[in-house]
Amino acid sequence: MKKTCLLFFLLFLASFVFPKYGSASEDLQDLIDSAQEGAIIKLENKTYKGNITINKKVEIIGGSQTIIKGDGMGNVVSIHAPGVIMRSLTITNSSMDRNSSEEYSAIKVYSNGNLLDRIKISHSFHGIYLSQAHGNTVQNSEIKGLGKGKIASQGNGLHVYYANHNTLKNNKITGTRDGMFFDYSNENTITNNKISHTRYGLHYMYSDRNSFKNNIFFFNTGGAAVMHSSGLNLSKNQFLFNYGHRSFGILLLSANQIEIEDNTFFLNQRGLYIDQSTSNSIRNNRIIKNQIGVELWASSNDQVFSANQIHENTIPAVSLGGQGQNSWSENGIGNDWGKTFPSLDLDGNGKGDEPIVYQSSLHQLIEDYELTYLFLKSPAIAVYEKMNALLKNNNKTMFEDPYPLVRQNRIDIPLAWVLIGTVIFTILIKGRHWICIMFGKNGRKI
Repeated sequence: MKKTCLLFFLLFLASFVFPKYGSASEDLQDLIDSAQEGAIIKLENKTYKGNITINKKVEIIGGSQTIIKGDGMGNVVSIHAPGVIMRSLTITNSSMDRNSSEEYSAIKVYSNGNLLDRIKISHSFHGIYLSQAHGNTVQNSEIKGLGKGKIASQGNGLHVYYANHNTLKNNKITGTRDGMFFDYSNENTITNNKISHTRYGLHYMYSDRNSFKNNIFFFNTGGAAVMHSSGLNLSKNQFLFNYGHRSFGILLLSANQIEIEDNTFFLNQRGLYIDQSTSNSIRNNRIIKNQIGVELWASSNDQVFSANQIHENTIPAVSLGGQGQNSWSENGIGNDWGKTFPSLDLDGNGKGDEPIVYQSSLHQLIEDYELTYLFLKSPAIAVYEKMNALLKNNNKTMFEDPYPLVRQNRIDIPLAWVLIGTVIFTILIKGRHWICIMFGKNGRKI
């Protein structure tokens, strides 16, 4: 009897001395409901049944093979309590009903200050949905959709709705409808994400003052679509191979006071597409080898283009629908047009001695026939341009850069040649013995 009492006393004491860890259970919802506030629940490497609702602050930690699988009828995980932490979990099989007002997701967050870390998501309508949820962090996670063939029947990787001050970083999203979708969501920070094979990698609607930095978009229909939003900063992102019917690196539509700086636009159908937008700053970007570098509609005014490298695009820039009031320089600094418009710099100040004026007759074709985009590299287009130039027919000034930048002449030695030269030099100075052996002198001095 005394031993039994002692055992109960020790167990009672341990419950206060040691942290509150939950153990694995077949019924995950029961485990969460029975856990104390602030408990740490460690799950085994096996599959647990969803759908679950979290109504208290807990930390749920999984392993490399821990799966929470929904029943295909709702959200797999619904978080209503603040301060919840979920780590190292695979979440799958939410409802795919696209007609439901619920907007089903693998994880749906309704509360503030939560952390989702190293989460893998598949076979779900939306991946992670933040609904009026603020100050959350989603990081190091991977979300896979059903692929481009089924984009219309699925949701977005990360969906942010009326949610502010969230941080989304180091995530990988592929094959969803839009990679990240922001709707009425302000002052969020999005960094170091990789998004591919979606409709739009990034899609902003009515969302202001968000920061978007060091992200990579590739093989999407559109890299980033910024609509009806203002005060965004997009810097040091890469928009690569976003190609298809009327595709783009960045689309600005009714977007104002957007800062686009230090980004790379490479091999897109259009690097930047700007329509009905005002007072945007496009500086220090690399706009290279796109079919159209910049497509600028006359409904847009007060754009400033300065210090950009606009090289080797089929068409460097085109103005459509009339002539807007935009500037191709700022404070005496224009843009570097590379070999497309070679400029003399006799005084060596890094600026061309004459303005660059680009005239083209393609504007009417592009405005009237959408299929023109498919034939911009055709020799027939070049002939069309030359004929109109000779006849001075239908030509229009696309842009005028009064202070074009000229790269100073320098010898660029590729790193590979530097390494090869270093090896050869080392062999010649210190490796004569090796050379003699290789060429049959048995190591004797020649």
